[in-house]
Amino acid sequence: MVSYAESRWRTLVEPLFSPSCQLVGWITPDAFVWDTQMNPVAFLAGENAWTMRTLAWLGPVQDLTCMDQSGKPVAWSSSGSVCSMGPPLRPITPLRPLNPLKPLKPLNPLQPLRPLTPLGGWSRMTFQQWLAGQ
Repeated sequence: MVSYAESRWRTLVEPLFSPSCQLVGWITPDAFVWDTQMNPVAFLAGENAWTMRTLAWLGPVQDLTCMDQSGKPVAWSSSGSVCSMGPPLRPITPLRPLNPLKPLKPLNPLQPLRPLTPLGGWSRMTFQQWLAGQ
């Protein structure tokens, strides 16, 4: 049984920023990625992100950093730390989850300071390209 505190924590969304610190979306830790209009665009399963529409594998997600299929960060949250990794193995495609309830849109967050460039650099993909599975 999930406690009230745990269920409340799972509904919190964290902002996602581009490498240039622009707000590109929101993330519910261990659950979903939302666009800026709070539409669910991807879900998280086994530390990986998948598109809601086509179940395309987008790449790993670690410490609130969304990475492309080569392990380079595309978007990050100031609540986590920017990280990268070597090319990951493609995981097995999970079952598509039910559409989640739309959370209330949070206030726009303050723009964070630009983080240090991660080892291996940033992805060349934009957040929108990443969501399209390109």
